[in-house]
Amino acid sequence: MAEVITKEKSGGKQNKKPIKIDMTPMVDLNFLLLMFFMFTSSFTKPNVMDLGLPAKDPNPIPTNYDIDYRNQITFIIGENNRIFYHQSNEKDLTEAGLKETDYNGLNVSKIISNAYEKAPKKENFTIIVKPTDDANYKNFVDMMDNISISNKERYGISDIKPWEKKVYENVIK
Repeated sequence: MAEVITKEKSGGKQNKKPIKIDMTPMVDLNFLLLMFFMFTSSFTKPNVMDLGLPAKDPNPIPTNYDIDYRNQITFIIGENNRIFYHQSNEKDLTEAGLKETDYNGLNVSKIISNAYEKAPKKENFTIIVKPTDDANYKNFVDMMDNISISNKERYGISDIKPWEKKVYENVIK
């Protein structure tokens, strides 16, 4: 591997032998090991959440109709790990109607199943998730996991409406 080359100096009382180490084979070995580990290692694959988005419909249904608020439940993801839900329309939503829960899967699943049981048209029951600007990504993923646990296939992600934001801000004050 490494070779020690010595030279003798003549003259003087002391014979000093300078040592010179040839590092070329060491560098070659280093690069070989580096290349070996680079080619044989596997990189971790990113975890991806499947949202199960539907295919684009060639004949879309016009969206000028309102969904009955009894056939939906809306979750508002707020700051500081807070989550609120309601089942109201713009006229009926009040601070008392915006209820708070936590991200416990049992609580969210129970809220979703209770809303589903009260829905007049169960085939149209929809879960709407509205994260605020202060919500964090972890809470959004937790909410999507809870929806997945509840086995409801109709859900949507939307921006919070101004009338909901007004009530939300009054509640968190």
